[in-house]
Amino acid sequence: MNFLALGVIFFVFFVFVMTIFLASRYKRCPSNQVLAIYGKVGRGQSVKCYHGGGAFVWPLIQDSQYLDLTPMTISIPLKGALSLQNIRINVPSTFTIAIDTSQDSMINSAVRLLGLSTEEIERMATEIIFGQLRLTVASLRIEDINQDREKFLQAIRNNIEPELKKIGLTLINVNITDITDESGYIEAIGKKAAAEAINKAKVEVAEQERFGAVGEASAVREKEVQVAEQEAQMAMGQKAAERDQRITVSKYEAEGASGEASALKEKEIAIAAQAAKTQQGKKEAEKEQRVVIAQLESESVEGENKSKANIAKYNATLQEAEADAKRRGEIAIATAQRDVLRAEKEAEVALLEKQELARQEVEKKRVEVQAEAEAEKIRRVARGEADAIVAKYNAEAKGVQAVLNAKAQGYKDLFLAADEQKHLVPTMLMIEKINEIVKLQTEAIKNIKIDKVTVWDSGNSEKGSSTANFLSSMVKSLPALQDISKMAGIDLPDYLGKVAENSNPASDKRSDTQKDK
Repeated sequence: MNFLALGVIFFVFFVFVMTIFLASRYKRCPSNQVLAIYGKVGRGQSVKCYHGGGAFVWPLIQDSQYLDLTPMTISIPLKGALSLQNIRINVPSTFTIAIDTSQDSMINSAVRLLGLSTEEIERMATEIIFGQLRLTVASLRIEDINQDREKFLQAIRNNIEPELKKIGLTLINVNITDITDESGYIEAIGKKAAAEAINKAKVEVAEQERFGAVGEASAVREKEVQVAEQEAQMAMGQKAAERDQRITVSKYEAEGASGEASALKEKEIAIAAQAAKTQQGKKEAEKEQRVVIAQLESESVEGENKSKANIAKYNATLQEAEADAKRRGEIAIATAQRDVLRAEKEAEVALLEKQELARQEVEKKRVEVQAEAEAEKIRRVARGEADAIVAKYNAEAKGVQAVLNAKAQGYKDLFLAADEQKHLVPTMLMIEKINEIVKLQTEAIKNIKIDKVTVWDSGNSEKGSSTANFLSSMVKSLPALQDISKMAGIDLPDYLGKVAENSNPASDKRSDTQKDK
């Protein structure tokens, strides 16, 4: 039992010691650090990196160290950097870098930065950034650097990030504070951009003012139209309300008069009925009295006859009262009916007047709107016709200008083609018009009607026929082409022909032309 208890105690102690040992060798990695385990970590590997979580570090064959992920800010006062245009500029900037957490970058940072202080890492990154920043500036124009900052920053990232990843760093942020140059080129660009922006703003302000004026005029016109419509509707509604009021008042007055007459009639009828009942009761009492008296004094015939006479008198009075009450009732009904008819007539007249007034108002509004629309149509048609006339005259002017330009160019080419014989140019132009000249000469004699020609021929063949001489003379009466050309100062060539001169005119020729109409 003692050995068994010792074995159990030893086993528990061993488990406890191993637990403490393993716990001491288990390294946990915080979120702001990278755990680098180096030593014998695997075939072909010199280090293993962990970001988050943890791993066992075996004694004797392995060891571990942490890399801080806190961002580092580096100021780069770059001065005199040569741009693509060979202009030196100053680009002061601030870069924020940190150790990258991708697997390859963590291995690169563990291989190249493990054991270095923060100042040493910043110094190494500064040298890399200086060189790549100069390279980036040299590949861009000043306009791209100064105006398109996004493109400039992207170029910086493209050049610097690959170099930083080689040592396990990443570029978090780039801040360009200001870009200057000693030659004043950037300032001149800024002044030019400011002037262009000011001019553009002035143009936009003028455009907006024009739009505002047009919109204001349109809004005023719409406001006036809507106000007129609302006033018309308000007037129509007011007149309709007045009409309804008059009709209602007339109706109530008629009902009141009718009710009053009916009440008066019922009152008179009730009074007459009560009077009749009173008289009837009185007569019944008298009748009973007379019966008693007749029974008591049956012998008094004279008294009975007098009572009968009184009864007849009372009956006549009752009938007269009833007839008078009936007459007054009928008169009251007739008067009420007359008042009702009169009220209905006034209501109908008021309704017709209201409808006629409303119709006239609507017609007046329609005429005004139609007149305004017709005037607007006339203005637009006149404006369109004026534009069409202007466009027509512009087109005609352009056509005439084109024809004149073409003629001028043709004359110029003709003179150039004539070279040294420019005196032939008028002759060539005259030749083009020969057809028209001949046509005009033909038109001159085309419509001459010669019904009869009598010629006395001398028969002298040596001097020529008289008929031939007559025709030659008639042809000579027309201007010859050569003469017309000479008037214009142009000599036609000989191959166009000449009119032969008659050296021996016939003295004994006689011709007579007679027209019989």
